Amino acid sequence: MTLGDPIKRDAALMREIAAGNRKACRTLAAEHLDGTYRLALRITGNRSTAEDIAQEAFLRLWKASAGWKAKAQVKTWLYRVTQNLCIDRLRKENRYSHAEVPDLADPADNPVTQREKQQLQEQVQDALQAIPARQRIALSLVHFEECSNKEAAKVMEISVDALESLLARGKRKLRNLLASARPQERKEAG
Repeated sequence: MTLGDPIKRDAALMREIAAGNRKACRTLAAEHLDGTYRLALRITGNRSTAEDIAQEAFLRLWKASAGWKAKAQVKTWLYRVTQNLCIDRLRKENRYSHAEVPDLADPADNPVTQREKQQLQEQVQDALQAIPARQRIALSLVHFEECSNKEAAKVMEISVDALESLLARGKRKLRNLLASARPQERKEAG
């Protein structure tokens, strides 16, 4: 299959899936399953829940294959479904509210730095879970899943301006959460 227009390529794969072509199913899963799982994990903060949600998103994709209309990329559709499934799960757990997310630095490769990096990643993940879900979703799509602002806005069904506002508020809140965690760490280490 040629690379060309991704929407047309995805539509061709979806026609193949609707016709029962397992290779087309494997192709789409290979391309999008990891990203779908990572997005669900960042939104929910729970590996098991993220696995369940990624699996459910793909089941919905396979069911939608027969009526697929080439209006968007499969990735955009999957991320929207994943976001919605995560929000539904968070609502059931009373963890959904309208909030935001962060930025992080990449340390060196020595063992001490590696441990610090691991601790920072854990702090970022904890901080991500402490900010509102919509901000977490926006940051996850743009900074972790490398969606463009336009693509992320489309996934979230909001304007690009609204997305940029969520990103700005999320980064600010995440920075504040991470900054407030550092002084406490120093006290515990000292």
